[in-house]
Amino acid sequence: MYRKAQDFLEDWTATSAGTLAVFKAITDDKMNTAIVEGHSTLGWLAWHLVVTAGGFGHFSGLQIPKVERGTPAPATMAEIVSKYEAILEAYAREAKALTDDQMEEEIATFVGPMPRGKFLRMLITHETHHRGQMTVLLRQAGLPVPGVMGPTREMQMK
Repeated sequence: MYRKAQDFLEDWTATSAGTLAVFKAITDDKMNTAIVEGHSTLGWLAWHLVVTAGGFGHFSGLQIPKVERGTPAPATMAEIVSKYEAILEAYAREAKALTDDQMEEEIATFVGPMPRGKFLRMLITHETHHRGQMTVLLRQAGLPVPGVMGPTREMQMK
């Protein structure tokens, strides 16, 4: 749980930068790559992170662009990246205005009431989980894997 607003802002900035790098590594022709037929694709996962980042912001009482659940994913990664970047800008602005006291305030969420700081920690964990899935799919698709949490094997071999 985040008790300091600045701690959330720092983690979100790092996490979302890594996610954005993964999004930018996905080419339009590989958006439908899945581990096996019928599982989540790179494009679906990217769009899911856009939708949920907006939803988490909404429940947290932040003015974050919200995409309605069930909205079809855009056809191109450029469109997904653009939506995500708008969300990042909003989080940067909104999180700077959060106070430490607000991190401890109980808010109503889709999983029940909890402190805002705990819910925002769930946002980071959720994003990290799906970003990890996406890095595996990037490699499966033959695309470069960005060094999100440090250098990749390919980066170390240079």
